[in-house]
Amino acid sequence: MEKIRIQKLLADAGYCSRRKAEELISGGKIKVNGHPVKLGDKATAADLITVNGERVYLPRKKTYRYLMLHKPRGYVTTTSDELDRRCVMDLLEDVEERVYPIGRLDKDSEGLLLLTNDGTFANGIMHPSRHISKTYRVTVRPDVTEEQLVTLSQGMELDGKMTMPATVVVKTKEPGRVVLLMTIQEGRNRQIRRMCEAVGLEVARLRRISVGPVKLGMLKPGTYRDLTPDELRALRNAIGKGEADGAKPKPAKSRPRTAGARSKSGNLNKPRNRR
Repeated sequence: MEKIRIQKLLADAGYCSRRKAEELISGGKIKVNGHPVKLGDKATAADLITVNGERVYLPRKKTYRYLMLHKPRGYVTTTSDELDRRCVMDLLEDVEERVYPIGRLDKDSEGLLLLTNDGTFANGIMHPSRHISKTYRVTVRPDVTEEQLVTLSQGMELDGKMTMPATVVVKTKEPGRVVLLMTIQEGRNRQIRRMCEAVGLEVARLRRISVGPVKLGMLKPGTYRDLTPDELRALRNAIGKGEADGAKPKPAKSRPRTAGARSKSGNLNKPRNRR
């Protein structure tokens, strides 16, 4: 059985975050097989791990989850928030596994957000060398010129570095309003908004509709579902990782789920009105 850093073992088991585990290790609160440990030490799920003298039971085989969430506007993409703002994790209260977002969508943006507890898979999608495409439906004001479209497509300087070429298509045009489909292959902070602002366009609405080969489809805002085996296989192929190298996904749900949809007794309740 392969040894893993102790903070990762505890985080994967849902006992605490990696940062908290590192604090416990530094404070001498964690022992493995009766011996105090230090940062960087490794263990396996078969070892006796105690925190403040109490045993932590770790699963011998981890269950991986791969989810897609339709993030609504007004939620921050983080596992917790010191400002007590609504977090995307509030929409996943009945997910037993300790998943986390793959990348980010800013508070005022919406659309497809992937979440998992498979660190290797997440890193493969986020790593810049993979160039996983992301497509956004962007409503801008007041109008867009051919020159602005060319600049957005060819790339521009942000933070002293040129953006990669993008695909920009005019979807619809109305007086004072244009809908663009923009596809990029990188994920800088608020990149789409900053690109549009740099050419003088006001972003009225921004929704991510696909990540690589996986599309948001008709999933309703505030709901989530497991990725299907075909979607997961397509993503693995996109990051150059065959399915045989990864963990088997949990069987996909047949219908989207809404936060708080299941009570402790297992009965379905009405979704809460999140405004």
